[in-house]
Amino acid sequence: MQIQMSYKESDKGTLYVVPTPIGNMEDMTFRAVNTLKKVSLIAAEDTRHTQRLLTHFDIRNKLVSYHEHNKSFRTNQVIQHLLDGDDVAIVSDAGMPAISDPGYELVSAAISVQIQVVVLPGANAALCALIGSGLKTTEFMFYGFLPKKKGQIVQELERLKYVKATLIFYESPFRVKATIQLLAEKLGDRKIVIAREITKLYEEYIRGSAAEIVEWLQTNEIKGECCIVVEGYDGDESNGAENWWEDLSIAEHVSYYENDKMLSHKNALKQVALDRKIQKKEVYRYIHVDKKG
Repeated sequence: MQIQMSYKESDKGTLYVVPTPIGNMEDMTFRAVNTLKKVSLIAAEDTRHTQRLLTHFDIRNKLVSYHEHNKSFRTNQVIQHLLDGDDVAIVSDAGMPAISDPGYELVSAAISVQIQVVVLPGANAALCALIGSGLKTTEFMFYGFLPKKKGQIVQELERLKYVKATLIFYESPFRVKATIQLLAEKLGDRKIVIAREITKLYEEYIRGSAAEIVEWLQTNEIKGECCIVVEGYDGDESNGAENWWEDLSIAEHVSYYENDKMLSHKNALKQVALDRKIQKKEVYRYIHVDKKG
């Protein structure tokens, strides 16, 4: 058991976790600037990127790299500075360190040797996206980046599909289209929001059902880093249970989405195709051609 008194005097240094802007320099807090000015050392994910931030705010303190590839040995070096009584700040390229960025290992190591860890509040893309999405905020789950391989993504989505909390993912613009397609296939036609370029000039929220977002992405390009916010499982069999529609005809399946889910006829056809893993034109032919014949 350990109890930390964050501002009690100590012969050891303090590790400050300092969030930085995710796009808009005005989101840097006075406290963050003052903290970076007073520490002896700043550990940064990318020193070139952080140097531009420090120059902007006239911060001249010593800067060292701390990233995914050097964190093993750099953690020990930073901890030694802290044990020697030096205050250290850790920053990532944007947002809160340790949230899908380096920092967790350093915080854990500091705590293990009774070093005080002080976390400053500040910019975070996930929370901005969640609140701006309009989806439930009473319970949410931050996942971060999904795996890169399709099979691993599918495995994770199978694990998450019955989670009732709103789900938050980070995603590269190059993978958004494929990821949304898998979300639609594996989680059903839930509400989805893509939040991109948060706090920047071209900030944008794309809100709709999974089917609507899939369709929109066919003719629109996404640029900039994205957050994907997904409605949690609501207990409706269509949002989770495998092949819940097996006893329905294709016509009944389409009717369910039109009448119960209030989808347009076009989006209902698309969602039925996703559920049944068949081409949309096959659903259309069954409804509009075969039935007439």
